[in-house]
Amino acid sequence: MAIQKAGRLQFQDLFEVVGAGRFTINFPNAATGSGTMAVSGALTVPGAALGDIVLPVGCGVDPVDAVVAGHVTGANTVELTLLNNTAGAVDLASADFTIVVLRLAPQFARV
Repeated sequence: MAIQKAGRLQFQDLFEVVGAGRFTINFPNAATGSGTMAVSGALTVPGAALGDIVLPVGCGVDPVDAVVAGHVTGANTVELTLLNNTAGAVDLASADFTIVVLRLAPQFARV
């Protein structure tokens, strides 16, 4: 249960956790050049749906100035992307990545 101050909503109140898990991923080499990417491949997260938010919250290796981002690609399917913004190639060792999939709570899901 989230702690609230003066009736204000906390971050946790805005979202529902759809799923969380740890996956061992060995990204392919992200070649030299700003903006090159390597994709993890499909990761199964039951309940994940298009529009959900994917947070890669931990990994077992230093991403070497690259960025790891996640997105839902279809029902129950998540992919992580390694974006290489460096001047050299980035080839991470195989590592465990923890991800959390969030969905905006229904009361906030309208404009």
